[in-house]
Amino acid sequence: MRFLDQAKIHVEAGHGGDGCVSFRREKFIPFGGPNGGDGARGGHVLARAEPGLNTLIDFRYRQHFKAKRGGHGMGRDRSGAQGADVVLQLPVGTQIFAEDGTTLLADLTEPGAEVMLAKAGRGGLGNAHFKSSTNQAPRYAQPGEPGEERWIWLKLKLLADAGLVGLPNAGKSTFLAAVSRARPKIADYPFTTLEPKLGVVTIDEDSFVLADIPGLIEGAHQGAGLGDRFLGHVERCRVLLHLVDGTAEDVAGAYRTIRGELAAYGEGLAERPELVCLNKADALDPETRAVRQAELAAAAGRPVLVTSGASGEGVPQVLRAAAAAIRTARAAADAAVAAAP
Repeated sequence: MRFLDQAKIHVEAGHGGDGCVSFRREKFIPFGGPNGGDGARGGHVLARAEPGLNTLIDFRYRQHFKAKRGGHGMGRDRSGAQGADVVLQLPVGTQIFAEDGTTLLADLTEPGAEVMLAKAGRGGLGNAHFKSSTNQAPRYAQPGEPGEERWIWLKLKLLADAGLVGLPNAGKSTFLAAVSRARPKIADYPFTTLEPKLGVVTIDEDSFVLADIPGLIEGAHQGAGLGDRFLGHVERCRVLLHLVDGTAEDVAGAYRTIRGELAAYGEGLAERPELVCLNKADALDPETRAVRQAELAAAAGRPVLVTSGASGEGVPQVLRAAAAAIRTARAAADAAVAAAP
């Protein structure tokens, strides 16, 4: 299935049905009266977060969603039928923006979360509602109200506990394939990964979701390479696994490039908990490995883990460190929620 993380759609709720103007006409009853029924409301347009979805591809080829209008009122005090709602099934993590693309309307971060995108029009009242002592034969009924309509943007930000970041060919896809059942495309040329991939990782008693974010290059926050489109998916990650290609000549420069892009993008990415890993250790001799690990540690200002997605060396240690960092991040988030007024 093709990955699509944003779409623009038009939603229109159903109009309300018109009230009815009607009078009783029955044999042997000399005086009738108004008996026009009410119109029904139209259908709402709703959005619901479905846990089994991970792409917005369904909205690539269909952009217009319109709910049914309510039924009109009828004689004999019969009301119209209510218009059916339209429910858009969206992946968990979808953000809904107004037409300007910046005004956030809803953020579906929980499975089953539901939000109204367009409210249906109310049905009109029939003439039976307007009967009074001074107006016993009203010839007036309300028309139904129009339903809301608007253009909206759907933008998906994948929900993952940890995100793999690094320059192209840092070995992120190989690492993801080694630790989960995800099967991303793996090749020896830059930008092999063109869309985020998710995998479920299990280590000891812990389980978490790991995302492979397409490679970044210098200037990504300004549109270079694959641009900043996929940086949005990193916003949801509690912990960053920063993989640096150990076979590169300048591992410190590679690290600084990615850190610079995270800081330039903003949204708190530069402050996110980070594990720095010297990857592709299987391709390094012990002396080169030690030198580049020291260079990378000096640039990062923190200890550096050594690993290899191809051989499996150091992978359990990286996963245990990631699981511990995720537990800490979750506890901090829960504490912040509990402390909120």
